[in-house]
Amino acid sequence: MSRFLEVEGMTAGYGAVTVLRNISLYVDHGENVGLFGPNGHGKTTLLRTLSGLMRAAMGKVRFDGQDISRARPWEIVGLGMVQAQQGNTLFGEMEIAETLELAAFNRRAREKAAANLDRIYTLFPRLAERKRQKAKTLSGGERQMLSIGAALMCAPRLLLLDEPTLGLSPRLKEELAEALRAISQDVPLVVVEQDVELLLALSNRLYLIEHGEVQREIGKDNAPDHQEIMDMYFGEHA
Repeated sequence: MSRFLEVEGMTAGYGAVTVLRNISLYVDHGENVGLFGPNGHGKTTLLRTLSGLMRAAMGKVRFDGQDISRARPWEIVGLGMVQAQQGNTLFGEMEIAETLELAAFNRRAREKAAANLDRIYTLFPRLAERKRQKAKTLSGGERQMLSIGAALMCAPRLLLLDEPTLGLSPRLKEELAEALRAISQDVPLVVVEQDVELLLALSNRLYLIEHGEVQREIGKDNAPDHQEIMDMYFGEHA
């Protein structure tokens, strides 16, 4: 059986600036994978390239056995790999309900729209309470919930998350973390996250990304202790 997601020798960047250097990693079926490492070392670029928002200069990306290296973003979403954008990218003048309804734009998502909408309102009751409220009036945590909800309306088979709890209060962070744990029971995740405790709780395996390269793969059988993880995150590993 092929890997669910496989990245082979990916090199990517912005113009003449190379950010990712020959990255290879994988996600197996039903597996949650965490990405961590110092800020500015390529994690967000990796997600953007997987989503088709950036084009890799070299390398291959396969999703469920299909080569998507040159696929366009909406084609990748249609196949079921969906990135939840950070909450500050929402259309501010759109209501919560409008945003969620619009997100189910492809045929596979439309077929599951009613069930997915019910699921989102159960996961995020704040959104159900404020469904006629405009996105620009929401708090940072509520916007993040809406962004994840919009991604779920796309009926993802694999959900990519870029620092979903960044900047949230402890109370909202725990509320969102609880929802992510529930989501991960049904939809595999690839998560970039600063909260190491949350990342460890969500993930089957971790990849340390530093200087645009995979420096280390961490599984259950070779998991370091919390302090070692923190040292790696801040670039202090040996």
